[in-house]
Amino acid sequence: MTDPCILKTENLSLSYGGFTAVDKVNLQVKHKTVHSVIGPNGAGKTSLFHCLTGGRRPTGGRILFKDEEITNKSAHARVGSGMARSFQITSLFQNLTVRENLRLASQGRDGNRALVFWRSVSARGEHQALADQVMERLGLTHKAGVAAGDLSHGQQRILEVGMALCGKPALLLLDEPTAGMGVNDIPMMTELIAELGKDYSVLLIEHNMGIVMSISDTITVMSRGNVLIEGKPAEIRADMRVREAYLGEVA
Repeated sequence: MTDPCILKTENLSLSYGGFTAVDKVNLQVKHKTVHSVIGPNGAGKTSLFHCLTGGRRPTGGRILFKDEEITNKSAHARVGSGMARSFQITSLFQNLTVRENLRLASQGRDGNRALVFWRSVSARGEHQALADQVMERLGLTHKAGVAAGDLSHGQQRILEVGMALCGKPALLLLDEPTAGMGVNDIPMMTELIAELGKDYSVLLIEHNMGIVMSISDTITVMSRGNVLIEGKPAEIRADMRVREAYLGEVA
C-alpha cells in the first residue's frame, strides 16, 4: 500500500542552548492536500519550517520525505528531492521581467549545467515553455514583459510562488504568503493556494485565519514548540484550547 503521506516528522526537536523552539513534533502531510501550521507568535512555526527545509539542523528526531530520511540533508539536496519554499520576504530579480524571473527559476533545475552561459537562451526552449505555462497558471501572462519590481506587492508574492513551481516540486512550503498584501490581492493568493492543493502537496504557515479555515484540508496548531491539536478546520475552530491560545481570534 502506498504511503498516503509525502512528509513526516518523528519527535522532531530543535533547541538553542536551554531554549527548545521545536519540541518532539510529529507531523504528517498527505499527498495533494493543503496542510496549514498555525499558532501564536513564538509557537515554533518558523523554526519547524527551517528544520524541514534544511535551514537548521534538528537536535533530535527524524524527517522523512517521500519515504526517505532527509534529516541531515542540505537545503539544496532537499530542493533536488522535490521540495520548494517561498519566504516571508520576496526574493525576486527586481529588474528582470516576469517571464525572465520564471525562466531563470526553471533553468535553475539544471543545477550546475545552468551555469553554462555560452548556451543561447533559444537552446533552452523547455525552460521558456515551463515559464510560460506557470505564468498562465498564475494569471500573470498579461504582465510577462513587466519588471518584477513594478508589480504590486501581491503580484510579486504570486510570482515568487510561481518561481517555486518552476522547480516542479512535489511539496510546496509557503511561509506567510499573504504577508503585507493589500485587501484586494489576498483573494487572488487564496484562490491560487487552494488550486495548487489539487496538484501539489502544500504546507502553509499563515496568520490570516480566514484563509486557513477556508482552504486547509488539515490544520496543525502549535504552541510553545509543541503540537497543541491537529485536525480539520471545523475541529480546530471548535477547540477551546485554540480559542484560548489566540485570545478569541479563531472564534
